[in-house]
Amino acid sequence: MKHIFTSMAIIFGFQILMSQTINQQVKDEDGKDMLVGTINKAGLTQVPFGEWFNKNHDAYAVNDKIVKQLKDSLNQYTIKAFLGTWCGDSKREVPQFYSVLELANFPMNQLEVIALDHSETAYKQGPNGEEKGMNIHRVPTFIFYKNGEEVNRIVEFPKETLERDMLKIVNHENYFPSYYVANTLYNFIEKNSLEDLKKSELSFLATFLEYSEGSKELNTLGNIYYYDKQFDKANYVFDLNSKLFPNRHIVYTSLGKLQFETKNYSEALKNYYQSLSLYPDDANALEMIEKIKAANTKDQG
Repeated sequence: MKHIFTSMAIIFGFQILMSQTINQQVKDEDGKDMLVGTINKAGLTQVPFGEWFNKNHDAYAVNDKIVKQLKDSLNQYTIKAFLGTWCGDSKREVPQFYSVLELANFPMNQLEVIALDHSETAYKQGPNGEEKGMNIHRVPTFIFYKNGEEVNRIVEFPKETLERDMLKIVNHENYFPSYYVANTLYNFIEKNSLEDLKKSELSFLATFLEYSEGSKELNTLGNIYYYDKQFDKANYVFDLNSKLFPNRHIVYTSLGKLQFETKNYSEALKNYYQSLSLYPDDANALEMIEKIKAANTKDQG
């Protein structure tokens, strides 16, 4: 009898643990509800997320003709989706993505959904590091795998529609997700030393400028590294961004932020002053200049 109760306690404890590790709901820095970690549709339809999920899910008119063309091939894939329940793009695209999968009768046990944080201490991170090594710089990101290998992904929003993009992916057509430059640079950084990248920088600067979607594209990637405290990589991305967009003040505030964090105060000041020269109303730059001066005086004293 004792063994029976022990077994029941273990099973009950395991069930509690499992319930705690899926659809985990927490408060963000502003006191708003968000989901983090592994989630499913049940989590997305609960209060308060169900208000936007159900609305966008039910309102989406899925192209059933396209779905008929892709459904058999799609079912051979596994999909990993990263989202933020705080993110406007996720609120729009994720419910629609579910609508497409449901019409395609996609096996939901082949779908893994991860909700990310957006606090400064866990910027676009999962509670268990689920995003590590996955090149997640924008949400939502839908990654399609076949036989365990990534085939392609949809980043933040489809190039045409979700159905048409998915059809191109399963048909192995040429498909390049949004933010080509950030995706490419991430792969370069993860496969090469920063010194080697610096040596060949001129060869891809022109290409990056042609395909970049603006200064915010690499700024976001740099922030991913910055908040993960990979400061060398963040510095490389921010510096490259300043060469691509020398007339955008945001590239200098990002460099200044990083240099302040690493106590390179002289360079931090230089970059914040450069930001002000381009955007005199940059209140953040003015505030940071005073912080840098105070921190520098304290360190010297």
